[in-house]
Amino acid sequence: MVDLTTEPVALEQSQVSWYRGAGKIGYVLRRWPVFPIAIVLTLIISAIFAPLISPHDPELNSLRDRNDEPIWMDGSSGDFLLGADPLGRDVLSRIIHGARVSLMVAAVAISAGLTIGTTLGLIAGYVGGVVDEIIMRLLDMNAAIPFLLLALIVVIVIGQSLTTLMIVLALSGWGGPARLVRGQTLQLRTLGYVEQAQISGASTPRILYKHILPGVQNTIVVVATLEVGSVILAESILSFLGAGVPPPTPAWGLMIAEGRDYLGTAWWVSFFPGVAIFLTVLAFNFMGDWLRDRWDPRLRQL
Repeated sequence: MVDLTTEPVALEQSQVSWYRGAGKIGYVLRRWPVFPIAIVLTLIISAIFAPLISPHDPELNSLRDRNDEPIWMDGSSGDFLLGADPLGRDVLSRIIHGARVSLMVAAVAISAGLTIGTTLGLIAGYVGGVVDEIIMRLLDMNAAIPFLLLALIVVIVIGQSLTTLMIVLALSGWGGPARLVRGQTLQLRTLGYVEQAQISGASTPRILYKHILPGVQNTIVVVATLEVGSVILAESILSFLGAGVPPPTPAWGLMIAEGRDYLGTAWWVSFFPGVAIFLTVLAFNFMGDWLRDRWDPRLRQL
């Protein structure tokens, strides 16, 4: 006789193993930002190996291929995966090389802004008094200046270039880190190990570097991660307005501006750079939120 009880048991065991596997995958996805990390790694790899990955020269014009459709559309020539722009340049190649421009601008601008903001925040929070008042008023003045107006004035005076764009973004990006670092420094300077360092005769620069800076470094990393998305978005806006990266250098905001007159006939010229900006900003914001939750002991217990 055939034992009919083995089949239901086997099915039940397979369901249990499937649920366990799905539970493990769900746990990993909840605990680690898998998809944001994948997007950021793809962006970094594209930026580093752009000349090797891109299928075409991003600045090579071919008027015969102008506004060529993506490869899956009926009117496509099959030469361009994501289509071509109004000058016949490969959209995919320009997106890949635009990742290099965006990351370079973000790295330089954020490094300069964080260095200035962290230094001023440490000094204002630790020294206090008149020094703190002066730095805080500088922060208020920086926050009162419209960013776009500042960018346009600097571009008019200095000229449109990649260096000018980095300077503008660095000048506008130090206020937020300075306020956060100042607030944490005001708390850390009252702790016992800082007071012991003061009693032992340690100099102010040594106390700031050896004792207070390690206490705010987690905040600095989180702010840097969150600022990447903001800087890339600001760079895209300035490039779109003609005050950012000068053509023909591939930049995502510039690509959107070049395709805005062709949205009805060649939507892919602006659509795919916009998707690249959206995914990049979203990925860095998710990573910044995850790092903040990971390193904040109050949120870690929830």
